[in-house]
Amino acid sequence: MKTHLFPAFKLTVLCLLLFVVAYPLAILGVAQLAPSQGKVAFIEVDGKIVGAENIGQTFDSDRYFNTRPSAVNYNAAGSGGSNKGPSNPDYLKDVQARIDTFLVHNPTITKANVPSELVTASGSGLDPHISPQGALVQINRIALARRIPTATLVELVKEHTEQPLWGLFGTAKINVLKLNIALDTLH
Repeated sequence: MKTHLFPAFKLTVLCLLLFVVAYPLAILGVAQLAPSQGKVAFIEVDGKIVGAENIGQTFDSDRYFNTRPSAVNYNAAGSGGSNKGPSNPDYLKDVQARIDTFLVHNPTITKANVPSELVTASGSGLDPHISPQGALVQINRIALARRIPTATLVELVKEHTEQPLWGLFGTAKINVLKLNIALDTLH
């Protein structure tokens, strides 16, 4: 029994040290290299916190750029997707309802031009970004609601487009919260 118990005890202690102490400390060290040092970066406007930089939130007014739908209602405590596949009838109904709603609010857009990220939830349910195309298809609606020239809105979208990391990793994206805050500052 001693020949089996002592090695098992040593292996348990080694795993505890490795996975409970060393690994979290290594991840914490890597997080310190990030711009926000692994912490939530809150965005303030006039001294009031209006959201977090990397956590999506809903914008459904015609006066704002809409964000991605969320399977968890943007609850950062419960990140996750719906786990429904593209052949699931309930999922297809949800997506079709989102497409129909989008087309009602954006009558100048055809169904074929609706970017997928505006009608499908992200894997985490918290994605704060949309593609530049996702923002550009909403410009006519916002220009009409706010009485702002479309050229001004196109320029605003260009100014808030974040390019891929080092021009290689990822795709161009726009943080919807930052874009909508900038939209509110236009006169």
